[in-house]
Amino acid sequence: MTHSTHTVPGTTLARHPAVDASRPADGPPGTAPTGAEGRSGPTSSEEDVPALRVVPARHPGRLVLTAVVAALVAAVAWSFLTNPRWEWGVVGSWFLAESVVRGLLETLRLTALAGAVGFGLGLVLALMRLSPSALVSGVSWTFSWIFRSTPLLVQLLLWYNLGYLYERVTVGIPLTDVTLLDARTGDLMTPMLAAILGLGLHQAAYAAELIRGGILSVDQGQVEAASALGIPARDRWLRIVLPQAMRAILPSAFNEVIGLVKGTSIVYVLAHAELFFTVQLIYGRTQQVLPMLLVATLWYVVITSVLSIGQYYIERHYAKGAVRTLPPTPLQRLRARLGSARPLAAGGRA
Repeated sequence: MTHSTHTVPGTTLARHPAVDASRPADGPPGTAPTGAEGRSGPTSSEEDVPALRVVPARHPGRLVLTAVVAALVAAVAWSFLTNPRWEWGVVGSWFLAESVVRGLLETLRLTALAGAVGFGLGLVLALMRLSPSALVSGVSWTFSWIFRSTPLLVQLLLWYNLGYLYERVTVGIPLTDVTLLDARTGDLMTPMLAAILGLGLHQAAYAAELIRGGILSVDQGQVEAASALGIPARDRWLRIVLPQAMRAILPSAFNEVIGLVKGTSIVYVLAHAELFFTVQLIYGRTQQVLPMLLVATLWYVVITSVLSIGQYYIERHYAKGAVRTLPPTPLQRLRARLGSARPLAAGGRA
């Protein structure tokens, strides 16, 4: 006996055998037709709908891949937990040590200051790059070209050794004898200031390009409509263009911030007591290299995880005017899954 099968994406609708068994065969010639043309009642397809059975689609490849990935994750976790050379006791004893926490706070402060310099200057450079003035646009392009072409380590060392090029820094009012600042460059250029300048200016070159790309992603009709309504240029940029550009800017901007957090580790060449330099001092004294590197790694993971959570909620906020329904938060997803699991559990008990 042949059974007809109706399929839709993701499911298979199989006809129950009883349907075909209970269907009368066509009668001999001269009898009333039993097809759709000879029946005044429901059609054959309408009678078969209640008897159709929904069969979930099977994905054997997905199950195999899930099993392989689960086995790999279990093997890696087992190796981390059972290998005594990771020295988890040492990691736990140093994770919240006072010196490590001080280095962590210095890393956060350096990230915040360099990020403020980088994105603040990056916004100015992006607007300059979009200026109709060839000189203003050219200066912005030249800045980005130079600082994106030079390695960050070279920039840090150049700023720290600026005293070799300029022995003194003098700031005053031109064409007068008024001097506002006159000091040795070596006294002004501390490791902290050199780190902020190096990281901040390097970040500004990249921030300018991603902000410019976000601004260009906004439909030009938005600007034209605002101009036609007589909205001032300042309000056009701050209240119309930038809020819409934020959806395109935010993912790349948070990636840059996360990279900046990890980039602060290179400041160890200036002997500035941030997290990585502090960890280096400790394992140089105790010779416990891998456990101390793991301490620094775990703190970087904590920082980037917190930033990723903040990125999700900020992107969700700026998506309000672009999507009909906001994506659910992780807590809302958990509640939905628990809510859908309760009826299934109640049905199983019944």
